Amino acid sequence: MRKTRAHNYIAPMEMTFDEFPESKLTADGMKVINADYSLPYSKVEKVQYAEKSEMALHLNMITPTFTEESINKLPLILYVQGSAWLQQNLESKIVQLGKFSERGYIVAIVEYRPTTVAPFPAQIKDAKTAYRYLVSHAEQYNIDTDKIIIWGDSSGGHTASMVGLTMTEAKLDDESPSELPINIKAVINYYGPTDITQMHNEPSTCDHQTPNSPEGRLIGGRAVYEHTELASKTNPMNYVDKHKEIPPFLIFHGSKDRLVPFGQSVLLFEALKKAEKEVEFYQLKGADHGNAPFWTPQVLDIVDNFISEHIKN
Repeated sequence: MRKTRAHNYIAPMEMTFDEFPESKLTADGMKVINADYSLPYSKVEKVQYAEKSEMALHLNMITPTFTEESINKLPLILYVQGSAWLQQNLESKIVQLGKFSERGYIVAIVEYRPTTVAPFPAQIKDAKTAYRYLVSHAEQYNIDTDKIIIWGDSSGGHTASMVGLTMTEAKLDDESPSELPINIKAVINYYGPTDITQMHNEPSTCDHQTPNSPEGRLIGGRAVYEHTELASKTNPMNYVDKHKEIPPFLIFHGSKDRLVPFGQSVLLFEALKKAEKEVEFYQLKGADHGNAPFWTPQVLDIVDNFISEHIKN
């Protein structure tokens, strides 16, 4: 038997949201709340930005969407996830960083080659490649290329600092810094290592010196104390120069950090101050290596205000 359509069948048709009619149906007991489009709605998308050492490298893009009436180019946070320079979990900070997407930022969590694939300076080079990928796709992602900052935690804080301090260093780049310049407006370093030869000058629960330690793997699986020349190349302080343009720094570190000693951030802070560079430094008293104390509304407001101040045109 041939089926027929209901007499009130309405065929699908192309309509914009404004053209689409609002339902007039109702039900006893139904409650009504007006739709609020004023706040951004964030989505996450994983994209490949490069392939190096036969490894696909990805970005986790956290992108806020707004109503058509409020579309503007948005500032970008390039975020480098901590991982002891090993394989990163690009999902581990999505919930926290989503809070910045809600504040009107695009966030790109960058994956770099782990030290099991490529030692220093591969991580720095990959972050710069990711930056350039995002700049070249700025229209697609609605990025304001004049408002880009880099932020990282732990080993990612080290990488973020190195990128900010070596924007014009050809030896730490897989592309040409003169042809494809990097313009980082600010650097945020959450409890990152600085001088890996001084990691054991303070108490720690982690080995930082043997060839299989995170720091040893960073320099190619070598004992740090026996290869201080290699170690010195990884030290952000050695790229701080009074006569070089350096973006402003914001540093956070817990006073009871069991993995990266607090003094590592003291070293970087004092080096930047000595070079008369703009830097803010906050000790989180009683905080360990990361987690909740670094993502409180008070701390995030400090971060947000710092970013906002330094991306002004």
